[in-house]
Amino acid sequence: MSRIKAVLAAARAGGRKALIPYICAGDPTPTITVPLMHALVATGSDIIEVGVPFSDPMADGPVIQRASERALKFGMGLGVVLEMVAEFRKTNDATPVVLMGYANPIERMGIDVFAARAKAAGVDGVLVVDYPPEECEAFAALMKGNGLDPIFLLAPTSTDARIDAVARAASGYIYYVSLKGVTGSAALDTSEVARRIPLIKSRANIPVGVGFGIRDAATAKAIAAIADAVVIGSRIIEEMERSPGAEIENVKAFMAGIRAAIDEVAV
Repeated sequence: MSRIKAVLAAARAGGRKALIPYICAGDPTPTITVPLMHALVATGSDIIEVGVPFSDPMADGPVIQRASERALKFGMGLGVVLEMVAEFRKTNDATPVVLMGYANPIERMGIDVFAARAKAAGVDGVLVVDYPPEECEAFAALMKGNGLDPIFLLAPTSTDARIDAVARAASGYIYYVSLKGVTGSAALDTSEVARRIPLIKSRANIPVGVGFGIRDAATAKAIAAIADAVVIGSRIIEEMERSPGAEIENVKAFMAGIRAAIDEVAV
């Protein structure tokens, strides 16, 4: 059983919902990334999504785009991100790490090389935004063969056929995009999420995490009542943007509130 599956199973068995923060590697500076990962664990995060900075994103809103731009100025790339995960693993062998990004850096490195290096670094899952499940069966099989969970997105517009394709290819969890648009939107419709999650779970026997549009304790709690996991990213980056010099302390305080709100939900 992968670390991701084990952590989500343990959360469910313990009557709690999982918390999955997203951070962009190298933002606001490369030296913050690994300490920030440890801080997120200390405030109750179950899985960490680490964004690989990319110059031409398609799903990331302006907040995460700014984070990528700041990171890219430091020369951040996929290889450096893998080194950061390896550094994190020196003192944390329990918390799953998911790399989230785009196909270009992986294909430039070489898919086989990436799979081997990600496994060696201690990566647990990979979410490639622009890899549709219908077209990457070989990629998903390669990831699984290297002990990595291939994670895929579903959206409010996803058809039954797309849900079935994701169910066949995905492992670890499914990331449900709660709204039509990019990351960081405030237009979260929890009633629509509540309608879609049961449909997805009826066709895919895998936990479902929900992200996009989760901005505070109230929205995190509302999603926790519906999904297996709450994914939050843009708001974490905003917390760092408004607290230069005290980024980690500010994020810890913010995430402690999110964790407390999620824990109010009875499973």
